Amino acid sequence: MITVIAGFIGYFINYLIIDGVLQDPFANWFISFCERVLRYDYMTAHNMYIELFRQNKPLWLAIGFIFILLLIFYFALNRFTRYFNEISAGMNKLAEESETEIHLSPELEFMEKKLNSVKSKLEKRTKDALEAEQRKNDLVVYLAHDIKTPLTSVIGYLSLLDEASDMPIEQKAKYTKITLEKAIRLESLINEFFEITRFNLQTIILDKEKINLSFMLLQMADEFYPMLSPMGKEAVVHTPENLFIQADANKLARVFNNILKNAIAYSDENSTIDIRANTDDHLAIIRFTNRGKFIPPQKLQAIFDKFYRLDDARSTQTGGSGLGLAIAKEIIHAHGGTITAESNEEKTTFTVTIPIQS
Repeated sequence: MITVIAGFIGYFINYLIIDGVLQDPFANWFISFCERVLRYDYMTAHNMYIELFRQNKPLWLAIGFIFILLLIFYFALNRFTRYFNEISAGMNKLAEESETEIHLSPELEFMEKKLNSVKSKLEKRTKDALEAEQRKNDLVVYLAHDIKTPLTSVIGYLSLLDEASDMPIEQKAKYTKITLEKAIRLESLINEFFEITRFNLQTIILDKEKINLSFMLLQMADEFYPMLSPMGKEAVVHTPENLFIQADANKLARVFNNILKNAIAYSDENSTIDIRANTDDHLAIIRFTNRGKFIPPQKLQAIFDKFYRLDDARSTQTGGSGLGLAIAKEIIHAHGGTITAESNEEKTTFTVTIPIQS
């Protein structure tokens, strides 16, 4: 290709430019110019034309060839420089977080698509971070408000106990019990604050060991019985006997506790929470199913985001910091597994998959 282009350039220089210079019209003009301006006689001007042009045709051909190559190089360099300037402007739009789309020349369409793709991802990441920060700030305000209520009650009841030394024993016992309940609630809310401040998904370190998943699920259901029983709810576990996996027992227990707490909080009264475990090839699959209110798709997508809570109410009574499922997701991902949720009008199911062997 380069040889062909060079051939065309040579043809253009030789026959259209150089040979044009050697034709009579140019020769007559040059001789006339020398006679009028330089005051040469005809023979001197004619000899100068012969020496400068006709005898140096290869030299003029080389000069013309170099000149055209320089022109081609200039225009090519100018074009590439324009491309670089366009890309640089596009990168500046990324850095400036401009809302307008990046547009480049048709020749740079592939680069335009890549830059706009990066731009979209950065915008989404920024938006998600701002939303998470806003949810965190809102939650801190809610927790601060909710802490004030039990704290006021604790102070009030303790003041009554302190001032009324002759209070009947039954009434004193009642106030003491209420104070204890409020103090426990206060401790729970303070723990929520600690959960928020120490939340850092990058610090999850696993201490894997061989654990009996079947026993863990059965034990968990028993531990939650006191919470389930007053609401007429129960957790039923269906699992093969002695299902062993390689995992971090403490962190996995935290995952299952968070999922079960969520199921308890949002399930119908007098309903059953179904917990099933089985294996499929090299995976252990655990499903938590509860009968309760339908979760819309848009909320279902955000359910594993940090500081996100299903209820839109300000109170923290029906939920915690909104970190439980976010932490569960990161722990399961650290194990090389997955956690998903699906919901319909009848039930909501959380599905966890974990490799049996690490």
